[in-house]
Amino acid sequence: MDNKSNKFLNSLRILGVEAVNKANSGHPGIILGAAPMVYELYTKHININPKDSKWFNRDRFVLSAGHGSGLLYSILHLSGHKLSIEDLKQFRQLHSLTPGHPEFGMTDGVEVTTGPLGQGLAAAVGMAVAEKHLAGKFNKPKFEIIDHFTYVLLGDGDLQEGISQEAISFAGNYQLNKLIVFHDSNDIQLDGPVNVAQSENMIERFKSANWETILVTDGEDLNAISKAIEKAKKSSKPTYIEVKTIIGLGATKQGTSSVHGEPVKDDLVNVKKYYNWTNESFQIDKEVYDHYQEKVAQRGAKVQEQWDKLLKDYEKAFPTEFKEFKNAISKNYQIKESDFESMVPGKAQATRVSSGQVLDKISQLIPSFIGGSADLTASTKAKGADGNFNNKNLVGRNLMYGVREFGMTAINNGIAAHGGLLPFAGGFFVFSDYMKPAIRLAALMNLQSFYVFTHDSVAVGEDGPTHEPVEQLAMLRSIPGLNVFRPADFKETYAAYMTALEDKNHPSAFILTRQDLEEIQNEKVLENVKKGAYLIRESKNAKVTLIATGSEVNLAIKVRDEIEKTQKIGVNVVSMPSMNLFDQQPKDYKDKIINKNTQRFSIEMGTTFGWGKYLGDSGYSFGIDEFGHSAPGDLVIKEFGFTVEKISKEIIKKLNK
Repeated sequence: MDNKSNKFLNSLRILGVEAVNKANSGHPGIILGAAPMVYELYTKHININPKDSKWFNRDRFVLSAGHGSGLLYSILHLSGHKLSIEDLKQFRQLHSLTPGHPEFGMTDGVEVTTGPLGQGLAAAVGMAVAEKHLAGKFNKPKFEIIDHFTYVLLGDGDLQEGISQEAISFAGNYQLNKLIVFHDSNDIQLDGPVNVAQSENMIERFKSANWETILVTDGEDLNAISKAIEKAKKSSKPTYIEVKTIIGLGATKQGTSSVHGEPVKDDLVNVKKYYNWTNESFQIDKEVYDHYQEKVAQRGAKVQEQWDKLLKDYEKAFPTEFKEFKNAISKNYQIKESDFESMVPGKAQATRVSSGQVLDKISQLIPSFIGGSADLTASTKAKGADGNFNNKNLVGRNLMYGVREFGMTAINNGIAAHGGLLPFAGGFFVFSDYMKPAIRLAALMNLQSFYVFTHDSVAVGEDGPTHEPVEQLAMLRSIPGLNVFRPADFKETYAAYMTALEDKNHPSAFILTRQDLEEIQNEKVLENVKKGAYLIRESKNAKVTLIATGSEVNLAIKVRDEIEKTQKIGVNVVSMPSMNLFDQQPKDYKDKIINKNTQRFSIEMGTTFGWGKYLGDSGYSFGIDEFGHSAPGDLVIKEFGFTVEKISKEIIKKLNK
């Protein structure tokens, strides 16, 4: 049967295009051109069970070219996922299960949120890392309970984004052989032919990164596509399959940029004629559903049934490993506050050092904790346990990401979405700028993932303004669903991590100092940090409230002591390790902590942006709304006025007014 008359294949094309047309919005070009790859993959190779779409050893499919969501929704619907024909009709509509780009947690069968090009590829790399590590840890002879592939469909745009190079290089270095990438290589992008923007040979690019490469010259050749997949599954390397396709095949404007992102409303008659399609809109014959039921759902259910039996036998043969495996996939973290209380230092130390000690303890107590730093381990103190993960040490939990901040963060998104592991990533705080797009997607996906940021202010000093964060706190705090912690000492640091471990549905960022901080006399720290802010020093009849975070909390306490001593004025000091958690508290608690009848001041070595909501009309922010300086850190701090003398005098002056 030629593809023009293959109703099983063409149902994918027509359903996707009809969804785009009904919405009058979407991308039909990839749907028409790339459908054979998706069809061949789903009906012959991928092991999934639409009736139990989250079973752990399933293969993963990532549509990195997220604009082709109409194609993904078509295959999910036909193969029996919880996605009805009515859902397809609601493509790109308010509150539908078929948004414009695939969203993890919203649509059954979608493995990761994609849309921003390149991030899907990097997340897929993370999934392949998770598979390889978990297989190395849990598999036993005759008991390969972790054994699945991660498949990716991407387009030219994915490969033009810089993150793609980070991901490709990482995957090749780690020989992630269960990763198979399809390139919908149609030589067209939105603004015109690809060759106006890019000229490198992709086969050679992937070869240079230590990938297996395969070229399929005819994207309509199902047999060639299938053979390429079979070859890829046997490779000892990750595999790149370049499939030459015609964008918008069957449309009048096929092969042009016009068909990339515009509905084919006036051309649908021609498209249907090209594919010999005579059914009414959104009408699919029963034999088509039966075909996908047999080729995808029933086949996948049998594979899962075999795996379920294998897992039961594994439980009997290896009860200790099985318990650890179940704890890992259910995020059952065996950890408590008393694990850290005896670790409180007797001297001043940087919170990056405190963080490193806490991370080491977490790694001991949580075997599924994995991660590392972007070539900054000695500085961030964020290092995974059990040695470096590589082909010789699959159980190693320290990931050598290299200088790939964006790639690192998106890879961790894939690790978290895969399940069975809790990832963390370390870097200098100023370079959160490089990581922000992937942090945003983690928050959008409600993924539990940790970001360990050190060198948190102008106190970095000699490295100068390029390395001194000023506006980054405001940036991260503005991301919905991201917990941002800036702890003041060791106790607040471990409490921040404990709080983040308990929140299994949100990512968390920890903002940590390079300079040493004194340990503050404090009680009920975990209880208080969970609420985001608390009174660390309280005065009767207080007329002033100082709100501070991180290294500035101790400064605020000293300012308070100075004002109370010289002015006989009561001053409350609020430690606010997490703005977003405080904002979630009941109004009566917030009003108790920040007394609106007092004159309020914030003290933080960063931009004043965002502090106004706590200060009222008469309040004032001590902050830094300019870039830093290159000089020893203590001199830079003094230059910006973060001293007891300077702040005390300024507060007294404002009170006297």
